[in-house]
Amino acid sequence: MFTSVLMIEKALTSADVEFVSTLHGDEPVSFHVLLQPRGDQADRLLRAIDDIALGELDDAAREGETPEGAAAKEPAEQALAVSLTALRAVGSQAEGRLVEDHPLDALKTLVGEVGADEVIVLTDPHYVEEFFHRDWASRARHKVGVPVLKLFSHSKA
Repeated sequence: MFTSVLMIEKALTSADVEFVSTLHGDEPVSFHVLLQPRGDQADRLLRAIDDIALGELDDAAREGETPEGAAAKEPAEQALAVSLTALRAVGSQAEGRLVEDHPLDALKTLVGEVGADEVIVLTDPHYVEEFFHRDWASRARHKVGVPVLKLFSHSKA
């Protein structure tokens, strides 16, 4: 069985589930999912810039309406539950947890705990962080000791 650590920032769409669950053909995959609740206001400007770069001006304008920090924990728990259910529905083993501390430290720890074969970072595009190689995937490549695949999530279910 192939073991993947899947790092996400929102609920998986049906297209996301199909994509990650078929990456290895017919080989069974066990997913260990990490989801980080939305951060605090410091990240809001970067998310708005990403929305503008993608032409999603309405999303940029509504950036302040999305729960952050402690208020984001409950929606994150629901997104994780939906994602795990969807992965299991296509025949994959799946378990997961919310990231409580620094996401890359949690990722490195989990990779070691489960003996992961790879890490898949599935996020929305983050142009500013990616340009400066400060996104999760770029930073994880230097930290986790297994291959890291960067994929962009689908925005609609």
